[in-house]
Amino acid sequence: MNRDTNLERVQARHRELEAMLSSAEGLNADNITRISKELAELAPIAQKIAQLKTLREELESAQVLAEESIEDQDMRALALAEMEMLREQLPTLTQEVDKLLLPKDEADTKNAILEIRAGAGGDEAALFAADLFAMYQKYATSKGWRFEVMGISENAIGGYREAIASVSGRSVFARLKFESGAHRVQRIPVTESGGRIHTSAATVAVLPEAEDVDVRIEEKDLRIDVFRASGPGGQSVNTTDSAVRITHLPTGLVVSQQDEKSQHKNKAKAMRILRARIYDTERRRLQDARAAQRREQVGSGDRSERIRTYNYPQGRVTDHRINLTLHKIDKVLTGEALDEVIDALTAGDEAARLAAIE
Repeated sequence: MNRDTNLERVQARHRELEAMLSSAEGLNADNITRISKELAELAPIAQKIAQLKTLREELESAQVLAEESIEDQDMRALALAEMEMLREQLPTLTQEVDKLLLPKDEADTKNAILEIRAGAGGDEAALFAADLFAMYQKYATSKGWRFEVMGISENAIGGYREAIASVSGRSVFARLKFESGAHRVQRIPVTESGGRIHTSAATVAVLPEAEDVDVRIEEKDLRIDVFRASGPGGQSVNTTDSAVRITHLPTGLVVSQQDEKSQHKNKAKAMRILRARIYDTERRRLQDARAAQRREQVGSGDRSERIRTYNYPQGRVTDHRINLTLHKIDKVLTGEALDEVIDALTAGDEAARLAAIE
């Protein structure tokens, strides 16, 4: 479908929705709500398309006037000047329309499950995982989001082998989705006596938190095991079988929770994480199918890919997907400058998707 056909389709749908609401014949409250929502989403796009069509018509009129004013040089000069001005506006307005027509990620408005795991590097990787977890917690606070720790597995020196949190607020997934991937750190570990720089890594997974309507899980597809919770080193921290392990048999996904003293609460937390993982798996499958013809997709969230390096000796953070380097590692790790990285990643993704439709 070419651009003009798509524009006509959007405007026709907008007119159709307006007509349906104006008559409201045979519509119940749910239908009116659904139509009103779709109309509200299309209104700014339809308005921008109307501006584009008007500009094109004015450009065409100016061009006709210039051609007809060969003998009237003053009029021709005015028409040519107007044509130049309109042609300068055309690319910007066209791009604005294209941006509005880009497919929306339905998960952008959702909350997120944040999972961080230590990778290669032993204790230093676990310490880095804890630093990343703290970075996102501070960033969430700066955004006014709710950051709920759902589970942390610590090592003996305070590092995190694994940490999971639920992040709730406005446009959480839209802001955090490009953080998924392998994060690498280069620094002198506190355990290093020789002053040598080590490289270690941690993986970040940001999953859109699914609701019941997004993922339907049948009880028959679950195996639920309960066991006694234990703390670091294996010591018992609970005298009852409150820890829960849920296995989703069709996918083989396994989630364990033991932070709460209540088996019921641990099961509820585990189900939230499991639902998010199932939803994310299906969402990625559909994304991969749609992007099969694109060689590289900025923001694909491939967790096997090294996406970012935090170099302490040089005080820099480099995001390898967009070749962005900021020499303000301290402000990134406090969450203060993380928006600069996320804004650039969002813009890069938008540019790549625009290029794909041109």
